[in-house]
Amino acid sequence: MTAAAEDVLRRTYRAFNARDVDTVLAVMHADVDWPNAFEGGRVRGRELVRAYWARQFDQINPEVTPVAFAARDDGRVAVEVHQIVRSLEGEILSEGPVVHVYRFVDGLVQRMDVEDAA
Repeated sequence: MTAAAEDVLRRTYRAFNARDVDTVLAVMHADVDWPNAFEGGRVRGRELVRAYWARQFDQINPEVTPVAFAARDDGRVAVEVHQIVRSLEGEILSEGPVVHVYRFVDGLVQRMDVEDAA
């Protein structure tokens, strides 16, 4: 994994936490395959990711902070994050480590998966 890839992902997490969806979507492949961790299943394409996040942000307030980055043998990038999910009133609904695994195509995020931190 390059320092540039880590920098892009760090900036992307900051943008997500600031709800700057356009900045996050700009680093995604047009046909991005994204987990719908909130409702279940997956969404495909930038506009469906945008719509998914709009629904999510209407109901909960997630915050994800990267803790560690690691390259995987298959070229994917794993990011351990500290995730806090709050209600819109600020009550913590869940908190803990999660691993986000990214696959890049042509320098853009083509797929993201969520794994339990072990």
